[in-house]
Amino acid sequence: MKEKIKWFVILHMIILVYSLNSICSKTAAQYDVLSPKWIFFYVIVVGILGFYAIAWQQVLKHLPLITTYANKAVTTLWGLVWGFVVFHEGITVKKVVGAAIVILGVYLVVSGDESIKEDDTNA
Repeated sequence: MKEKIKWFVILHMIILVYSLNSICSKTAAQYDVLSPKWIFFYVIVVGILGFYAIAWQQVLKHLPLITTYANKAVTTLWGLVWGFVVFHEGITVKKVVGAAIVILGVYLVVSGDESIKEDDTNA
């Protein structure tokens, strides 16, 4: 169980890093295409995606695909946080409701995955 929790925490750290992609993309969009600052931010984007691709494969060795993929939806929540903190975007009721629906969906998928495993073990 400790091992599973460890990989679940690692998964969320990887998702956090992946969510930084949106900050770099949005920042790059503020500059002219192929300008030095645009290139700088898109190099970071490609680096984050490369890291994410490799790290994702490592997590999949330790956690079920359905669990990892469902948790990827948490990037929606991080997008809300980054938008507020970095870009000073407002947090509206609709955005909070949307994020809550995402979190509820992640919970339902992950808890459903656990009940399926228990049923398979008992069969």
